[in-house]
Amino acid sequence: MSENLSYWGYTLAWKIVRWLPEKLAYRIADRFADFLYSRNGKGVKRLRFNFQKVHPELDSSELEFLTNAGFRSYLRYWCDTFRFPSWSIERLLSTTTCSNEELLREPIAAKRGCIVALPHAGNWDHAGAYFCATGIPLTTVAEHLKPEKLFRKFLEYRSKIGMEVLDLDSRSIATLAQRLRAGKLVALVADRDLSKNGVPVNFFGDGARMPGGPALLAIQTGADLITAFVKYEKSGIHIFFEDAIPVPENGTVGEKAAVMTQIMADRFATQISRHTVDWHMLQRIWVDADA
Repeated sequence: MSENLSYWGYTLAWKIVRWLPEKLAYRIADRFADFLYSRNGKGVKRLRFNFQKVHPELDSSELEFLTNAGFRSYLRYWCDTFRFPSWSIERLLSTTTCSNEELLREPIAAKRGCIVALPHAGNWDHAGAYFCATGIPLTTVAEHLKPEKLFRKFLEYRSKIGMEVLDLDSRSIATLAQRLRAGKLVALVADRDLSKNGVPVNFFGDGARMPGGPALLAIQTGADLITAFVKYEKSGIHIFFEDAIPVPENGTVGEKAAVMTQIMADRFATQISRHTVDWHMLQRIWVDADA
């Protein structure tokens, strides 16, 4: 029953929020975010805990302000998602700006392939749609949601944007490698390990695990591994790209992947420190986290 309620809740939101006047839709999203924040549920507690890890210097009132703002940013993502099917290509392009965009476009033009690793920040669907709309379709993976029909709905949503979305299973790495060897773009949200076999990293001074897939794919295929961060602007998003992470010359494959994954984590940490409010991480990250 709870799975059916979840499905119908998302389905109704997709229809209702899409047809509301825009300003009203986002005002409602802000009010709903404030309501959820006031309830102090599991997601709010986790977001507060994660933000405190990022900014241990904040006093209690500053941390609460940041947590409330972070929940508003998170609900903005969902409001965007529900309204996105009505956006025109012109609006998509005009609401996206980038720094160092050539770091992605050059390896694609050269047919080397490119892996973009990024955290759960801003609106990563918007970022993916931008590149699909400008002639660079991408492949990504998705966590298998329950119920199945909700998972299929999200697959359909991202497919319409232009993305190829793979189910996260043992076959996905082989398919991603194929795409990269063909010179394609692979985008992977990589700040949270879902496999329980992630690479240990130091993240804001404490132990965490992050997926080793981006580094392993770069080592196996020779594709560039770059990092990105998506932050919200008043009327859209801005995407920061950073240089390709070099593959170490020495060491085993596992050792090389560990070095590269730590660099990825360090880059995520730098951007999350600067733009914390847009980091939508409502799940456990640190291995010793009890909150």
